[in-house]
Amino acid sequence: MAGQLSKLERRSVVSSFIFQIPNDSTDEPLVGLFKRSNKVSTYKQLIAPISGSISRADPDPLTAAWRELSEETTLNPSKLTLWRTGKPFSFADQSVGREWTIHPFAFRLRDGVKEDAIKTDWEHEGWKWYDPTAVLQDKGLEQTGVPHLRESLRRVWFEGELNGTAGRALGEGLTRILNDHESGSHELTSIALGVFREFIVNTQEGMQDAKWWEDVKMAAWHLVKNGRESMGVATLNVLLAALEEMDEIWRLDELPEEKVKRMLTIVDHHLKARTSRSGLVKETFASYVRSTFASSGQPRKQLTILTLSNSSTIRDSIVEAFTSLDIATLEMRILESRPRFEGVDFAYSLKSRFQAHFKDNSEKTLRITIYTDSSAALAAKGVDLVLLGADRISRSKGVSNKTGSLPAVLGAKHHTPDAKVVVLGELEKVNGETGIIDDEKTEDNDPEEVIRTWRNEGVKGVDVTLAQEEFNSTIEVKNIYFEWVPLVFVDAFVSGQGILDDAHIHQKANQQEELASRYFNSFSIRY
Repeated sequence: MAGQLSKLERRSVVSSFIFQIPNDSTDEPLVGLFKRSNKVSTYKQLIAPISGSISRADPDPLTAAWRELSEETTLNPSKLTLWRTGKPFSFADQSVGREWTIHPFAFRLRDGVKEDAIKTDWEHEGWKWYDPTAVLQDKGLEQTGVPHLRESLRRVWFEGELNGTAGRALGEGLTRILNDHESGSHELTSIALGVFREFIVNTQEGMQDAKWWEDVKMAAWHLVKNGRESMGVATLNVLLAALEEMDEIWRLDELPEEKVKRMLTIVDHHLKARTSRSGLVKETFASYVRSTFASSGQPRKQLTILTLSNSSTIRDSIVEAFTSLDIATLEMRILESRPRFEGVDFAYSLKSRFQAHFKDNSEKTLRITIYTDSSAALAAKGVDLVLLGADRISRSKGVSNKTGSLPAVLGAKHHTPDAKVVVLGELEKVNGETGIIDDEKTEDNDPEEVIRTWRNEGVKGVDVTLAQEEFNSTIEVKNIYFEWVPLVFVDAFVSGQGILDDAHIHQKANQQEELASRYFNSFSIRY
């Protein structure tokens, strides 16, 4: 048998399900399935999603998925949006001499896009809409569908296997996280923990079944991968820590209701711990600032900090540190942070916090200057400290933070080599090499956020057809929120555990890799 398997050709493919999600919440979603033609090389006349091989030229499976969708349906990002990513799985099919690795994806038609936008090519004879839950329950598809069609679908349509309340709670929780562009990763992790808790409550009646623990791990995986992946490392680490503790409870010989109580206590503990951790960060930052800028014995009149943020932790840390210093003036330089202008919000929030904190202290002065993002290098001239947050910390890539962070750091290093670059980031922000959250992937957001500002200002040419080829020319608008600052530029990582060094980061990354392998590497194939 081993010799037979070794002769199989290994092939990685994408399976892309196209969903129609109604605006009316009372209507059920539909999934499009396509009948493969006699012209394809395998699985002729069988029902399937849009599928195709991942080539060596593809940087990642998602690129291959978009290419196959364009070739086989003419759909592109103007008509379709990525909705969910499914956990890959592998199986062998002796009948075609292949060992397949399937990468499932779910896409949804954008609002206002009709089904006639789907124009199939020679690989398909036709297609129609199906009830996705009915597809999961239809064992007849074992003969009429491609192998493991239902397995591919269940990995993006978990609602079909869960009770209605649990499925809706998880689905709505993912949508809430995905669409939340206001909260930072700390807040998003708390939201994800709340959704996870609700999932446990809504599925507890099935706890006596071994499938329940698989569903819990699946829910945790989706909360990381299909929320906001670019800000999901903290969620990944916290959920892995919770799963490790819950695993011990799961193995106990106790009544299901007792196990549920213990597990909910674990989740509640992680939620409560998040509210107290920010205080430790503020104390560590204040200590760092005192030792760095007030230990020489020479009095300082002013401290100048450059930041781009809308983090309440950074805001409060600045005020806390300034309180502990014998310095009269705090000069804040804040980048505006397009396209959502978080820097402007941060300036208002910092001013309000400062005025409330120092209302009885006339000796303390706050001076704020807001700079355009394009003048980051000018804003960095003569600063004492560049203060950044961290949505992700990678051993190989560095610190992921709001775009504009790298120009600010490079400007400071050029103009003021003695300036300190400090990152406020917990160990939970460290990402290992698990493959769950891809450090190479960028979050490319809706270009309309950028275009809207141009339209409001009456900029000429905005109404041309963007991202569409016309007369051999294209215009594409990119709206990327995050970029990497290499670790070599960072002078200190400030956290609730103290000042972090490379050893702390490597240890956390290794721990994540071990736990992710234990809980996420194998979701059993059911169909």
